[in-house]
Amino acid sequence: MRATTTLFHATILGLALAAAMPVQAQTYGPQDEGKRFEDGSQVKCKQVEVQRNSTDPNRIGGTVAGAVIGGLVGNQIGSGSGKKLATVGGAVAGGAIGRNVQGKQQQSKGDRVVETRCERVW
Repeated sequence: MRATTTLFHATILGLALAAAMPVQAQTYGPQDEGKRFEDGSQVKCKQVEVQRNSTDPNRIGGTVAGAVIGGLVGNQIGSGSGKKLATVGGAVAGGAIGRNVQGKQQQSKGDRVVETRCERVW
């Protein structure tokens, strides 16, 4: 009985360890194109144009510049506690505008690269 319990625990431990192991997705490259599998699937590749922005993909520069300019403009408006509110509002609005402007510039000037992407299809 004791041997059966130990075997049972070892089996459960083995199954738990196997389930905990990360499953890695298979990646395919151009060298695999046309490869066929037993389940009837095969690897197909296609050329895809992708955009790469080499500098500041998070648009931090535009956000900071816009926030500073918006804060300065907002500071010129109002007086007393309204001036503080206008400064904060100007900084928030300026940051959003700056981020948007930089994003549009990056989109129009971004590097476009053609990549080969391969996937398994059924």
